[in-house]
Amino acid sequence: MTIDRAGIMMCSRERTVTADRTVVAGIMQSSQQNIINHVHQWLERGSPVWLCTILKTWGSSPRPEGAMMACTPDGELVGSISGGCIEEDFLEQLQDGSLLARYEEEGRPFVIRYGVTAEEQARLRLPCGGQLHVLLELIQPSTATLELFAALKAALEAHKRVTRRVDLGTGDIAFLEEASDTAVQWGDEELLHSLSPRYRLLLLGAGDVARYVAEMAHALEYEVTLCDPRPAYLDNWHVVGVTKTSELPDDVVREQFSNPYSGIIALAHDPRVDDMALMEALRTDAFYVGAMGSERTSANRRLRLPELGLDSEQIDRLRAPIGFPIGSKTPAEIAISIMAEVTAARHDKTRH
Repeated sequence: MTIDRAGIMMCSRERTVTADRTVVAGIMQSSQQNIINHVHQWLERGSPVWLCTILKTWGSSPRPEGAMMACTPDGELVGSISGGCIEEDFLEQLQDGSLLARYEEEGRPFVIRYGVTAEEQARLRLPCGGQLHVLLELIQPSTATLELFAALKAALEAHKRVTRRVDLGTGDIAFLEEASDTAVQWGDEELLHSLSPRYRLLLLGAGDVARYVAEMAHALEYEVTLCDPRPAYLDNWHVVGVTKTSELPDDVVREQFSNPYSGIIALAHDPRVDDMALMEALRTDAFYVGAMGSERTSANRRLRLPELGLDSEQIDRLRAPIGFPIGSKTPAEIAISIMAEVTAARHDKTRH
């Protein structure tokens, strides 16, 4: 089988990329990337920023180690370090001045230990046995901090993992280009905090399933692009916050979705669209590559893929039929099964 790139191009308008973006930027970006961007924005306008980072958790905890929250002195807040109880406590201490007083007394970043006693667990409504240690930094606007957070922001936007090094004696922050798989490493002298870029998904095919997948993916903090070179489909498909493109699918995969923070989901039911993307996606480091279809459709697809130059190891990466088997029938249910599998793959909880 050959894929007719010319045929796809004939059914497409002039290549265009559009975006339905009316969502607040904070909603559209991942926690770490969003927080770094907000810190940079606040520093640019001359505001100090409180940055809170979870160093250690015990027992049940709603947020993992490395999770962050940032806040200005007047209470603008982004991110979270709990289900809301610790945020409330933080804001109360911010308002009554006790946080600033402690920082001025310590003269450097300090650690607050939440949930050490049963009384505190009850007061903060923490799960039974739950504890967490949180590092608090007060970052002042300066040329050095602006340059540092601009560098972090640029690296994450380029889909690179980086590390924020904090000198716990002085509060000075440094940018390291390498990153560990461990979210935080800390001792008496320094914190090494690994930061990950936002995950993104490429959806192939403008249909109802893609619409539900896109909406759920946004709720899970993915950046979403919808690709369909067929104008009759693309022009009538709209989800707020999703970038739409009529470029050829293999070009889109090659240029934008070839790294470990990318997932490719084929939903078009048209081999000219789906297979064109898959033949490129299965050669990449994308964390997830899947295609919707029945067992029979998936078997036929696997028979076609070797004709596109893919070897058996590359074809084995394909998840098809897509999604977990939950008896899905409606587009919304199918989308739930797909995003459950994508989430498991992202956290390496399932193998094909």
